[in-house]
Amino acid sequence: MNDVIDADLYARTKALLEPGEIQLNGAIVHTEYGSDDDIKMMQATIDVGDIIAECAGYEPTDCFVYSGNDDPDFSSNQHQGRTLEDESFVWECQQLLRQGTFDIVIYYEASADHEAILEGIRDLGFEVTGVKGE
Repeated sequence: MNDVIDADLYARTKALLEPGEIQLNGAIVHTEYGSDDDIKMMQATIDVGDIIAECAGYEPTDCFVYSGNDDPDFSSNQHQGRTLEDESFVWECQQLLRQGTFDIVIYYEASADHEAILEGIRDLGFEVTGVKGE
């Protein structure tokens, strides 16, 4: 748990990664975007999703963002990256407004290159906390 910026958010994210049908890792992307920066926030989500897709062996153009606008199981700031071919899971995130700025809590299959994902997110200019599943 080195370099954790928000211990509570880290613990909550870690709980999301508990063993289920697939093994997951995650990242907490810390932004400076406030509630009036929703377009920048969505672009950051897409950019991070593209990095995850590449590190999971997909071309970003082979994926799309599903926001679940017509799905009662989705909240307004919850999104998924899915493949175009069969709508397989690539990543899922929640955009959380905390203390005036957004954090993106995003998780993905553990088979994706976790360290490359974190490096790619840092290359975008964001602080990031990696969270490994079990």
